[in-house]
Amino acid sequence: MTDNRNLVFAVLVFVAPILVAWYGLSVAAAVGIVVLLLLCRWMITLSGFLAPENKPDLELATISASHFVEKVRWSFDRLGIEYTEKPAGGTLGAFFRGRTVPQLKAKTGSVRSVIGNSSDILRYVYGRYLPEDPEKAAFLEPTAERVELERRLDLYGVSLQVWVYYHILHDRDLALHAWGVNNPATPAWQRLLLRILFPLQAALIRLSFKINDTHFAKSVARIEDVLADAEARLEDGRASLLGGTEVNYTDLAFAAFTGLWLMPEAYGGGKADHVRVERDRAPAEMRAEIERWIEAYPRAVSWVESLYANR
Repeated sequence: MTDNRNLVFAVLVFVAPILVAWYGLSVAAAVGIVVLLLLCRWMITLSGFLAPENKPDLELATISASHFVEKVRWSFDRLGIEYTEKPAGGTLGAFFRGRTVPQLKAKTGSVRSVIGNSSDILRYVYGRYLPEDPEKAAFLEPTAERVELERRLDLYGVSLQVWVYYHILHDRDLALHAWGVNNPATPAWQRLLLRILFPLQAALIRLSFKINDTHFAKSVARIEDVLADAEARLEDGRASLLGGTEVNYTDLAFAAFTGLWLMPEAYGGGKADHVRVERDRAPAEMRAEIERWIEAYPRAVSWVESLYANR
């Protein structure tokens, strides 16, 4: 648990060759600096055991508006566990650090494990808290039926990313708002970088998510397939997509993903209030699709709204 110390070390490694060149130091001096850096690195490693940094047991790295984050965040809240959310600005973490969100850092003794992907995070939390309260953790049980549905829902979530970016990337102010430039929880330096690097980030998103007319049409078709399936499942008045009277994590996942475009009042549990894209602010074509989905899938919409009303 030496994140901050590792950051300082990374800065020293970057600065060291500049100092060597600036002052014209000898080879012997350069070797001495390398030895000092290696010693510094060893001391940082030891400090993780002898004087670990004071970090929360569970730290969730997020983008406040992310529907995959919301899937995990809502499950954490329902389980009633304590965690610290650490929001980042837009795609800075993905494209410049190789870190996607959500990402969970879990402290166990002197070890701090890092877990990515929403499904893997939920598997870890289920295993960790099941012994403490089996009844409370039961909604996270990864049965074969739930895992299969979760895979399909995660594809729904990816399709929604394509759908959102297709509509908002051409509107710089709207995209930056969704990425957190107006969110005080986003570090100030990241809010500045988001503005400066917007053209580059937009281009990278278009490439990585294949934001084009053909892929957009395929994504909308996949979105509507999932919505139609949910509409049909809920026709009998069931409380859960898979049947039964108890809500499970797949229900929360569907509601979280649908919440991205439906934007119910409780979306984010109070942690996405500064990044909301209200319907009246959405581009006209985006707003028309939202209204069409609300009309075409009333049971699914009503069910998601009822889940959020009790979030």
